[in-house]
Amino acid sequence: MAVMNGVPFIKMHGLGNDFVVLDGRAAPVALDPERVRDIADRHKGVGCDQVILLEKTDTGLADVAMRIFNADGGEVEACGNASRCVAALLMDELKRDHLIIETKSGLLDAEEGPNGAITIDMGRVKLDWRDIPLREAVDTLHLPISMGVLSDPVAVNVGNPHVVFFVEDAESIDLAVVGPLVEHHPLFPERTNVEIVQVVSPDRIRVRVWERGTGITLACGTGACAALVAAHRRGLSGRKAEIVLDGGVLSVEWLKDDHVLLSGPAEVSFTGSLPREHLS
Repeated sequence: MAVMNGVPFIKMHGLGNDFVVLDGRAAPVALDPERVRDIADRHKGVGCDQVILLEKTDTGLADVAMRIFNADGGEVEACGNASRCVAALLMDELKRDHLIIETKSGLLDAEEGPNGAITIDMGRVKLDWRDIPLREAVDTLHLPISMGVLSDPVAVNVGNPHVVFFVEDAESIDLAVVGPLVEHHPLFPERTNVEIVQVVSPDRIRVRVWERGTGITLACGTGACAALVAAHRRGLSGRKAEIVLDGGVLSVEWLKDDHVLLSGPAEVSFTGSLPREHLS
């Protein structure tokens, strides 16, 4: 039963990477780390990888502003799958197949393609150590990190920091153990997302994800982009590939102008409402 006079939410997911979307465009929605953690709690709250807050944009350049909060309550810059979900919602609302989303990492172009797939231009990837960011100047194509069978990763920023390890068998890695160790490695002052990558062929890449502030996720849009960029930089793939995640398959293309395109499905799981006294 919905909470009377509550704040509506929409539960969405992109290949199992799930979000609670709150609409703060008409009336402010107050979020702090504790409220976000309560909503994201899979036992006592709605349950999600990220909480997404929509707000009005004052730039005149975008159709909506989107803020992204990880399950631990921290606000982050980018989320590819959440961007696709928000785009799907707004396209349905505005009866359009193209729009622009404002995020902390910049303006994102979104377009609806065949079979309802949503493509997001995630912008230019960043490869300089200062932009990841890293604590010191090192070659981002070969980071000096080694943890057991994991070593020699690639760093990529796709609106947020990622570190990509290449392995022969992605399923053999205990991601629950190594994920938090790499996330909090001292080389990353803002922590990092972690991808375990197995290149199956030049156009098909298996990826498992440890998401900063969330943990193991079924899918990660920026992680899929980071994996493709890292694989191409290492000469292991072309500039376009299918990215096989635990929750399904995304398509990623790294364009010659360094913009990266992310394509895949976006689904509504259910709707509901949250007690207003906790969000106003």
